[in-house]
Amino acid sequence: MATTGEESVERPLVESGVLERRQYQTELAREAAGGHTLVCLPTGLGKTTVSLLVTAERLHEVGGTALLLAPTKPLVTQHADFYREALAIPEEEVVVFTGEVRPDDREALFERARVVIATPQVIENDLIGGRIDLASITHLTFDECHRASGEYAYNYIAERYHADSEAPLVTGMTASPGGDEAAIRSVCANLGLASVAVMTEDDADVAAYTHRTDVEWERVTLPDEILAIRDALVAVIEDRLEALKELGVTRATSADISQRDLNRIRGELQQLIDNDQSEGYEGMSIHAEVMKLRRAVTLAETQSVESLRRYFERQRNAARSSGASKAAQRFVSEAKVRDAMDRAEGFDDLHPKFRRARILLAQTLGIEGGERVIVFTESRDTAETLTDFLGEHFSTRKFVGQGDKEGSDGMTQTEQQETLDEFRNGEFAVLVSTSVAEEGLDVPEVDLVLFYEPVPTAIRSIQRKGRTGRQTAGRVMVLLAEDTRDEAYFWKSRHEESRMAEELDTLKSAAGAIESDLAQSDLDSFEGDDAAASATDDDGAANATAGDGGQSGLAAFATPDAVAAEDGAGESTGVDDPDEADGADEGEEAGVVATAASEESTEIVIDQRELDSSIARDLSAREGTETRLETLAVGDYVLSDRVV
Repeated sequence: MATTGEESVERPLVESGVLERRQYQTELAREAAGGHTLVCLPTGLGKTTVSLLVTAERLHEVGGTALLLAPTKPLVTQHADFYREALAIPEEEVVVFTGEVRPDDREALFERARVVIATPQVIENDLIGGRIDLASITHLTFDECHRASGEYAYNYIAERYHADSEAPLVTGMTASPGGDEAAIRSVCANLGLASVAVMTEDDADVAAYTHRTDVEWERVTLPDEILAIRDALVAVIEDRLEALKELGVTRATSADISQRDLNRIRGELQQLIDNDQSEGYEGMSIHAEVMKLRRAVTLAETQSVESLRRYFERQRNAARSSGASKAAQRFVSEAKVRDAMDRAEGFDDLHPKFRRARILLAQTLGIEGGERVIVFTESRDTAETLTDFLGEHFSTRKFVGQGDKEGSDGMTQTEQQETLDEFRNGEFAVLVSTSVAEEGLDVPEVDLVLFYEPVPTAIRSIQRKGRTGRQTAGRVMVLLAEDTRDEAYFWKSRHEESRMAEELDTLKSAAGAIESDLAQSDLDSFEGDDAAASATDDDGAANATAGDGGQSGLAAFATPDAVAAEDGAGESTGVDDPDEADGADEGEEAGVVATAASEESTEIVIDQRELDSSIARDLSAREGTETRLETLAVGDYVLSDRVV
């Protein structure tokens, strides 16, 4: 990564000669340093560098600690390596927080850190447990911030940060903020972002670092044997939907019923259960069977017969297990399903996608002299069988997530890192990956990105395609099975991508109006120091952290001493580990009741098993309330020695 002095970034707290100087990154960093900003930049063009430049300036001018959140452990590790290399601070001051780090270790690490890089779940749990304080965090980065929706931990952390930090500055980073303007505005509202900084490949400064990416799609025709398997399963789906129709929860009986409609049906069935109506339980079991059948159809149509065979075997094992569900038992005993199972066992040919994938790789790596290819697939079963198949002809490795899934062991974090390093070093040519490599990982430039199947969302499609065309002309190929849900997913994704590009162009041209709207509506939902910093009043504390246009953080850059004087006030108290099996501190007796700590605050003990509950988050964010986590023998919350 080293560059010459004239080409490199030279500024305080940035290692000389490490970062290449790119005008668009400098411009985005300048904007992000001026206020809470959503930074949109195509995959592979250095969003993390933008955040690092802001962090370096913040630490130099304001002091305190920087916090960077990333959704996966591999991303956390990758960011930590980059920050240790590029920041001119001792490596031990850049620390990593994941659920694998012991609570005592986290406490010591947090006390000495200048940069904390973490998964959001760990930070959320530590905030709920009352073990860390965001007061001294002067720069908070949300990587892959398009995830900030629903109950995702980013939203809670953002709310707490805006309320608690003495000198807040938020940067959200993504290549794909959402499928429409409403989604983009929602991300901004959830994270408290007031500005949007967008650069696309059409911008002159960015275009110099990108090359054309050709997207092609190729249709494959399923053989009659696979269609017969599919049709047998479809017939059972339609039969089960007829049964649900008789229960009055749907009028649709076609097997291509949308997932949205199935979710609605499930909601109506849950209402029946809540009203103690037995039809609800019967319908819920049928609904579960429909979901199993749809999964089997998807595997037959879009993946491989081998993946389908593995799925059938797991269902047979589940049906034979103690406590097997009625849905699983009906599934394996249904005559048409058993016929599909027999046909799958007797199928000894290749799925046409396998054959086509082999041809495309031979063209890219052989005839065209390419060096690297990534093959993306939705199914871990397919990733394994495709790795074995392609491995007969090319040097091939798989790359999957860490959890055990689909009857398959996941990869450890070390195995993932070693695989990426070997791919980067050219030790093998083909990486077959599930979705874990889509989001943010520093996967090297490749000659071909092959979608084994299309994905139904624009965000995932953009992330996959961003793995090529950064330094040389790139190629993307999408395989579609004719007359299957592949086609529906493909066109849905293309439509969303087109709409997203239009929305980003709109954001660029109407940034002022959008930022004004965000400032007047979305940020009103945040309370505390951040809200005060955004207000146009004469309060001295507010003026210490507010800048032109009401954007918090701008004045802090101009007058760092105003904030630096308060650096010691918000130091963290350390971290317990709510992610471990027992959440209690050493020396603390689990179940000890809470009492009022003082006239100003009340302590509430929360059972660690309630971490997924919104109640725990709400209590921890409530003014005048302190929370901590334990494993309680009785009750979920302890309010006093008499109230559990």
